Amino acid sequence: MNAKFRRSCLVSLGVSLMLPTAALADSSSAASSSGYTTARTGDVHDFDYFQGGWTTRQHRLKARGVGSNEWEDFPATLCMSLYLGGIATVDELWFPTKGWAGLTLRTFDVEKHQWSIYWVSSASGRLESPVVGGFDGDHGEFYGEDTDSGRAVKVRFTWNKLDHDHARWEQAFSYDDRTWETNWIADFTRADPATVCEAGRPKRYPRMTNAEICPGTRGMLVVLIGLARAWAGALLLYASD
Repeated sequence: MNAKFRRSCLVSLGVSLMLPTAALADSSSAASSSGYTTARTGDVHDFDYFQGGWTTRQHRLKARGVGSNEWEDFPATLCMSLYLGGIATVDELWFPTKGWAGLTLRTFDVEKHQWSIYWVSSASGRLESPVVGGFDGDHGEFYGEDTDSGRAVKVRFTWNKLDHDHARWEQAFSYDDRTWETNWIADFTRADPATVCEAGRPKRYPRMTNAEICPGTRGMLVVLIGLARAWAGALLLYASD
């Protein structure tokens, strides 16, 4: 694993340790879903910003629509390409600790000035119902309808371009047409496509755990466990005296 990817991984780990889970989940608090609209428009260049490679930290609610507050965190790599002069984009998101990937297709309706976003998971192969919308400055909102485990839901995607090299995406569902539950947050950091992408797709590594993706972290854990065992042994010897 090259040094640049390892550094990116360790930086992501440091951010994870410094930011409490509750802080990241603040946006999951209930809010009125009255903002739902399928009339929002955008610009054909809204997604040019995302062209290339990105490393991401995924923060996902373990159980949706049941009032859960238990989240899981895992890494991912995204590579995005523009097609047809920018009116279509395709990106692949690879989850190395999960062993599966997802593909996003976005198409821009030049008459409506509106984006449609479609998602396909390698776990199912199904093209999910789209969300539609666009950006206003650095903030984008996209809405649609779908089902979640047989329950009808309204869906909201939000994108925020934080600066040249950082962005955040959030997914929220409304089960009652009144409140939103945010169930997935992803923080994106721009990366060198030559490092993380290959032929426009995320480079694949064997399925690994978080510790194996961040070998430095694993090494630190081994050292800490060794120190703890040595300390316990010393205490036992002291007590026997």
